[in-house]
Amino acid sequence: MATREQIVAAADRLFYHHGFEHTSFADIAGEVGLSRGNFYYHFKSKDAILDAVIDARLAKTRLMLERWESEAPTPAGRILRYVEIVLDNRTDIQDYGCPVGTLTTELAKLEHSMLGQAERLFTLFRDWLREQFALIAPAEQADQLAMHVLAFSQGVAVMANAFRDEEFIQREVDRMRDWLRTYER
Repeated sequence: MATREQIVAAADRLFYHHGFEHTSFADIAGEVGLSRGNFYYHFKSKDAILDAVIDARLAKTRLMLERWESEAPTPAGRILRYVEIVLDNRTDIQDYGCPVGTLTTELAKLEHSMLGQAERLFTLFRDWLREQFALIAPAEQADQLAMHVLAFSQGVAVMANAFRDEEFIQREVDRMRDWLRTYER
């Protein structure tokens, strides 16, 4: 992996585990094993790193959505893959919350200029979910349904992080599965 990619991967992990505000250049450089001079060669500011982290998350998310589209034959099945992400990532979610939700919440609290960039992650999910729902529900309801599923995942992530209750996560995913079955054709 190239040095720039190593820096972005380390920054992404540290931002998720410790928060953007509580992660320093030194933390990231130390994680990658770079001197500050070599580090500054790749990134001049923490915002530049944040921008690269968001771009990397967007690219990774696009690939994941494409994979779900190829793996699941129905829109409801594809939406279910999104719902199950809280199960797939339950350990991290219980420890750190949702990576998208925690980042956007922190940037909003900081009134950070990169909030709009981070919101693109939610928009990517929203648009994709809307497209899936448009295939199985009235078109005028597709965005509302997409937002319902996004709110579900964020709510479960917050409660899972607060209570660290794996049974709760499973119960809520099972409820969402039952609800999604009503949209299967």
